[in-house]
Amino acid sequence: MYMLRLRSRHHQSTGFHAFVHKVSFFIKTLKARHQIASEVKGIKSRIINISEGHQRYSEMHGKKEQGSSSTHSDIAWFHCRGDALLLQEANLVGIDKPKTHLIQWLVDEDPRLKVLSVAGMGGLGKTTLTKKVYDDETVKRHFQNHTWITVSESFKVEELLTDMIQVLFEEVRQPLPRGVDSMDANNLKGIINAFLQQKSRVILTTRNVDLASFASEEYHGMVYNLKPLPLKESWALFCTKTFKENSCPSYLEDLSKLILGKCEGLPLAIVAISGLLSTKEKSADEWERIYRGLGAELEGNDKLKSMTKILSLSYFDLPYYLKLCFLYLSIFPEDCLIDHWRLIRLWVVEGFIQVKEGMTREEVAEGYLNELMNISLVQVTDVAEDGRFKAYRIHDLWREMIIAKLRDQNIVTIASERDREWPEKLLCLSVHHNLEDIQQNFCFTHLRSLIVFSVTDSVSILSKVASLGKGVRLLPVLDLRGAQLETFPHEIVELLNLTYLSLRATNVKMIPKAIGKLKKLETLDLKHTNVTELPDEILKLKHLRHLLLYCYVTDDSYLPFHVTIGFKAPAGIGSLLYLQKLCAIEANRGSNSGIVLREVGKLAQLRRLFIVRLQKEDGTMLCSSLEKLNNLRSLLVVAIEEDEIIDLDSLTLPPRPLLRSLHLRGRLEKIPHWIPSLHNLKRLFLGWSKLKDVDPLQSLQALPNLRYLGLRDAYEGDGLFFKAGGFQKLKELSVVRLVGLKWVRVESSLMPLLEKFILQDCKLMMKLPSGVEHLANLKNLELCDMSETLISRLNRDLLGGDYWKIAHVPKVFIGRDSKSGYFTGHYL
Repeated sequence: MYMLRLRSRHHQSTGFHAFVHKVSFFIKTLKARHQIASEVKGIKSRIINISEGHQRYSEMHGKKEQGSSSTHSDIAWFHCRGDALLLQEANLVGIDKPKTHLIQWLVDEDPRLKVLSVAGMGGLGKTTLTKKVYDDETVKRHFQNHTWITVSESFKVEELLTDMIQVLFEEVRQPLPRGVDSMDANNLKGIINAFLQQKSRVILTTRNVDLASFASEEYHGMVYNLKPLPLKESWALFCTKTFKENSCPSYLEDLSKLILGKCEGLPLAIVAISGLLSTKEKSADEWERIYRGLGAELEGNDKLKSMTKILSLSYFDLPYYLKLCFLYLSIFPEDCLIDHWRLIRLWVVEGFIQVKEGMTREEVAEGYLNELMNISLVQVTDVAEDGRFKAYRIHDLWREMIIAKLRDQNIVTIASERDREWPEKLLCLSVHHNLEDIQQNFCFTHLRSLIVFSVTDSVSILSKVASLGKGVRLLPVLDLRGAQLETFPHEIVELLNLTYLSLRATNVKMIPKAIGKLKKLETLDLKHTNVTELPDEILKLKHLRHLLLYCYVTDDSYLPFHVTIGFKAPAGIGSLLYLQKLCAIEANRGSNSGIVLREVGKLAQLRRLFIVRLQKEDGTMLCSSLEKLNNLRSLLVVAIEEDEIIDLDSLTLPPRPLLRSLHLRGRLEKIPHWIPSLHNLKRLFLGWSKLKDVDPLQSLQALPNLRYLGLRDAYEGDGLFFKAGGFQKLKELSVVRLVGLKWVRVESSLMPLLEKFILQDCKLMMKLPSGVEHLANLKNLELCDMSETLISRLNRDLLGGDYWKIAHVPKVFIGRDSKSGYFTGHYL
């Protein structure tokens, strides 16, 4: 506020005129100075009160802990874990298959100590399933002893270990070892370890995927990942509990399926919610009310409290720094896929991320996201070819519970909630529909984030919000992705506190020179706009970390060469020393091309670099700059034309190259000599390379971590030979439009992890790849625009045909180019 209201305008005059200007400015701002000084005093007073209160609480809490091993809250949540055992086997469907699987594993004859982990999100029935296995007569007959131990993360380690020892020794009717009550954690662990070495099986149920994996790998076991019930079994369970022996009335069927959809296959949720519905009037009005108000029902209805507490265990077990990150997910509308980098960058600018030495804030944020995934609070929905997670979602019930929690906290306000009374000091406003949902006559004096989704009105969004309060001028986060904007809103350049600005997927065509006023800006996202040039004033944004500006050309053909349009970068781009992502600069546009490539070498923090319109003579300069980018993880280079040579052979790699993704689109005289040294490389795409004499696979097959290999117009020879022992981590292989290709040979013990194999538009191939039958892990084979001869040999009834080679593959797709960028076809 001080910078906004009291910063003096630059005054060119000197002497008496300068003195008059200073006096005038001081008088004009006297009231503002007094107001700001008063606010600072108030803030200091509140900080002192908070500090003193914290100290009193700590002292009081310490005294309580001396006389009690856990707080009442800990005890309450601990007992909720046992509530899962209240589900009877009759209440569950689909339990027979996993139960049989676990029992078979338990009773095998291997005498070693083994740990079997049953993992999955809360409410899936992990505890119920394991209890059924535990009580099964086959298991009881196989083991002389068996013990059930419940573990709460709120316990002190020593107390937990002591309790475990007591339970274990009581089961085998042995006296407790002497001095157990006074032992430290290491000695207690030693006793348990020695005890278990005499036994053979441990089943562990957990929401933490990492814990499950570690325990099972360490002790010769395996992980059973429990999945939600399929739709058919979910419907059967729902109807059984809701309507008893009767079927669902036709007039309630649509509403029932909507309510069931909220449960997303969680048995605990289905049982609890259908139990509530069974007591309600069987009317469409009543059920529609419950569907709309499910969040309130979760918080206030006694019949759902047990389920809510069990699901909430995952939240209450979170460390404090993850609680806020998780609650923040409510900004995304229902069924909205959460983009990986959008979430990461928002977490960072919102101030949720702790600083860790040797790591960027984005890297720390990715660690936070992994923690939420490991305990199944966030579900992955889209995975890139190289294994990177691209998009996520949260369970519908979790979202309802988050929104209910937020009603009592001033963190996020959702504009689509028409009946909600907004907090006086609103901090983050998420607009899910149109801005008519924003309450009128509301002053946004403390607003810090404005994020919009699916906004369809054409009125200037920011103008409407800005008119509701001067405090909007302090806004740090503005995300207008997808809004119907034709021009850059002039209000933006007055937001001097702005650190995050996204106009992605709008129709904005030009960025004004006044963008240079936003000196705190860290993220500028203009991807999929009509902007093709940035003013030189962008160089004033010295804190910029992510500069994203490119779009894809719509084309009827599959992946055309000129698919990406970048932007003309100013000559001094190298002065933005904090840049981590620069996408996508045009190497040859205007008089600055050579200068821009030289400037790139100054950006030592770059993680991702995307360059288009490169000419052969630019190669040496680009290589010189790339040699200085020791933090580079992703490199995309596109030639100016498909026959233009990309000359990167003069590149000398840093000692430990971190490059994980490499995309080269343009003619290569030969495969760059440094590619086989990229031991961290996970994704490699070579397009329009038109290699002639050398089999490209020879220099690539030893890459130890390669997960995706894409070849498009990359090789003009007649054969590809995949030799035994190569591509040990490869999961996806795409071979597209190799016009001279006649044969492919695959040796055994090659590509043991390959799951997806795409062959497209290689019309000289008359047979399937020789040895494709060796690809035991192959799950998806796509044959698009291949020769009629090859396809005809896949007829199941053809004697001497090739169908037997792919009979083990679950999905085999035969497709043709529909001239719309997609393929039409059928599965065998």
